[in-house]
Parts: sequence; structure tokens; C-alpha cells
Amino acid sequence: MASINLIESFQEFKDAENIDRPTMMKVLEDVFKTLLRKKYGSDDNFDVIVNTEKGDLEIMRRRTIVEDGQVEDPLAQIAYTDAVKLEPDYEVGEELYEDVDIHDFGRRAILAAKQTLASRIGDLKKNVLVKKYSDRIGEILSAEVYQVWKKEVLLLDEEGNELLLPKSEQIPQDYFKKGENIRAVIKKVELKNNAPVIILSRTSPLFLAKLLEIEVPEIFDGLIVIRKIVREPGERAKVAVESFDDRIDPVGACVGMKGSRIHGIVRELKNENIDVINYTANINLLIQRSLTPAKITSMDIDQDRKHAEVYLKPDQVSLAIGKRGVNIKLACELTGFEIDVYRDTEEETNEFDIDLDEFTDEIEGWVIDELKRIGCDTARSVLELTAEELERRTDLEKETIEEVRRVLKEEFEKE
Repeated sequence: MASINLIESFQEFKDAENIDRPTMMKVLEDVFKTLLRKKYGSDDNFDVIVNTEKGDLEIMRRRTIVEDGQVEDPLAQIAYTDAVKLEPDYEVGEELYEDVDIHDFGRRAILAAKQTLASRIGDLKKNVLVKKYSDRIGEILSAEVYQVWKKEVLLLDEEGNELLLPKSEQIPQDYFKKGENIRAVIKKVELKNNAPVIILSRTSPLFLAKLLEIEVPEIFDGLIVIRKIVREPGERAKVAVESFDDRIDPVGACVGMKGSRIHGIVRELKNENIDVINYTANINLLIQRSLTPAKITSMDIDQDRKHAEVYLKPDQVSLAIGKRGVNIKLACELTGFEIDVYRDTEEETNEFDIDLDEFTDEIEGWVIDELKRIGCDTARSVLELTAEELERRTDLEKETIEEVRRVLKEEFEKE
């Protein structure tokens, strides 16, 4: 039997590359039918037979036996005289099957066929990889760090496929070492230079959503739904959740007993603060909750312009804005409203204050300097602290503090 061994162990190869048998058969058939067309001009009367167990291949040629001198198509017909030379028992009208010696194609043609086959298999592997990961976009996976570069990290999955975690998709506090396993979400699959590139992310809101799904069974079961997630990776995140079961507190379920469920996620996200809030269609209430941990005094909302003016007590303003403005930025993203924060000064309108430097006639300069050292530069700022707290925070004697408080109080009583 004229055949050619194409792959050392076809079965092992097929299993390793995850290429199904019908697809592999079709590829092999296509490659060798191309070879036949080049040699004979047509592949209509040829059968390509692949032995998937042994990894070899043979080609059978089919021709109909006709009377001598009646051959009209040499590719499809053979004269009786020529047929009986191959097998004496043949008769006119029968089908003659003949092995085609693949080596007759020539060494160059066989080599070209092998190269074409290798190329087609390479394309198949790419397609299999692209489909596998395209179907898994949004899923979380664990992969091993193989190489750490300045702009990206190369990881390997359990099958040895290469995955990329770009610097832009890493949490700023992330630090990876070769050999460690890290978790990330599959963000997208790209083709670069005809090669599939699987991009992972640890900064995507989807990553946090999947971590919550893993930690909170109620989310996995669909009893609690995540309405929206906004993140400033490594710093703060806000998650709006809603329960379909009145008996379940969505925020409590996500946080867990004493924060047991959220703590693992916070550690995974390098101590990212996570505010879990109860979603509501009431925009006033949603804005109020989105500015957590700040407490709002009042607000004015312009629905048409998607704009909100929020008023807070002076000590709550910095909480609402947050470090580097992160808290208010996330609140805007979560609610879809542009939020402006203002100090609520109504309580202070009838109150006046006096600079401590105005009391130099009654209070010694070094005492005023000592009070300024702890941040008290006005009369009211001193009176807001108790005598015990002033004594604890300054180097002043108890009698001195009492005298200072008496002088300041008298000034206000005059008014």
C-alpha cells in the first residue's frame, strides 16, 4: 500500500491540539486534493483515506473499465486491456480501484504538502484558541506568571497557552513574581500579526463583579443582582446591588458577617476600599448613598441637565470629595449625574468668629502660638474643644487654659 506517514502519532497530536477528527480529516483531504489537481488537473476520481490511528494516508484512484478504444476521459476511464494487466478478473463496466503511490508526486510536492499541512494546522490551532477564549470573555481565571516585563506580564494557562496582562490592566499596587498564580478576568481576544492575543484585566469592573459572584452565593444564584460597578483600581470602588427577595439584605449579604465576604476581595484588589450600596430608582436617595461615607444635608437636582448640587456640613465635604477627588468622581459615574459639592453654611450665618491674634492684649503671645500649633487659630475653634482635651494636646497648665476660655467666652457674651 502506497502511503505516507504524516504525523508521528496522529491521535496524540489531535488530543493535544484540541482539533476534532472531522476537521482534521477535512484539512488533510483538502491538502492532498490540491496536490492531485496540480498533477492530474482534477481530483474528481480520487479518494483520500486517512488512518487517524496510525497517522498515515493513502490515495485511491477510481476508474470505469471500458472497451478498448472507447476511452474518452483518461482520468475517469481505463481501457479493458490496461485493466486486465492489473487484475485478470476485471470485466468491462466494473470500477477499478488503484493505489496512487504518493512518492510519484515527487519529493518537492510531498514536502510542499507537509508544509501546507503544518500551516493549515497552525491556523486551526489559532482558530481553536480564539474561539475558546472569545466564548469565555468576562470569565475569571487563574494563570501562572511566566515572564514579567516593563509594560506587560506574560502568563500561561493550564494548557500552556500564552496570556497577556498589560500594565494598563494591572492594579497600581500589583507586584508579580515568576511562578506565582494570579487571578484576572478575560477582557478581549485580539489578532496581532495573524496571531491570537488574549488580554486579561485586573482593573475591569467585571473582575470585581466575578470576585463578588464567587464570594457571595446569593449573587451566583441570582437572588442579588449587581446593577453597576465603578472603580478607581487600587483605591476605591462602588457597587450598587439590588435584591429580588425582600428577606435578603443585599448590602449585608455582600459584606458578610463582620466583613468576612468582602475582606477577601479587598485583599485581592490590594486594599481597594469597596462601598456596597443598595440600588434604588430614587435618584435623590441614590446620589445620597453614592457619596458614602459622607452625610448629605440637602440637595438640588436638575433632571434635564443631569446635574445635582449637594450641600454638606463643612466636616463632611472632604469625605464626599475623597482623596484626589476619587469619591465624587465614582459617585458621578455610578449615578450618571454631574455632582457639585457645597458647604452648608446656614448654621454658621448667625455665628461670627474672632481671630486669636485679636486677643494679644489679654492673652500672652506664647499661649496663642501654642494654641495655633494644635490648629486652633480662632476663638470658636478653641471653645469647641474641652478643657481636658486642650490640656492633653498642649503644654499649657490647667489654670492657663481656664483663663483663656474665660476671656474668649466673655468676648462672645458681650455680643
